[in-house]
Amino acid sequence: MNGELAQLVKKMISDDKVVIFSKTYCPYCTMAKEVFNKINYKYTAVELDNRDDGDQIQAILAEMTGAKTVPRVFLDGECVGGGTDVKALHESGELSKKLGLTA
Repeated sequence: MNGELAQLVKKMISDDKVVIFSKTYCPYCTMAKEVFNKINYKYTAVELDNRDDGDQIQAILAEMTGAKTVPRVFLDGECVGGGTDVKALHESGELSKKLGLTA
C-alpha cells in the first residue's frame, strides 16, 4: 500500500463531514449523491474515474473498509457503506440523526 496515498485518503475523509468516493458513471454512486442532494446536505465527492490514482485509492478503501465497490460513503470519518446503505439510512431517518438534522 502506498503510504503517502493512504495518508491522503485518510486526510480527505477527515477533512469533511461527508465524503463519497465515487465513479461518475456508477448508478449506485449517483444514488448515494442524490440522497444528500435531496436533503440539501453538502458533501465532497471524489470521482475515482477522473483521477490517475483512482485505482490505487479504491484499493486503499478496500483495505480500510473491507469492500472493493464504490461508492464508499464516509460520515464523520466512519464508512457507512454504499449507495443502497445510504438510501436505507435516509429512509429509516438514521441518516438525518447522524448528520444532526433532527432534534
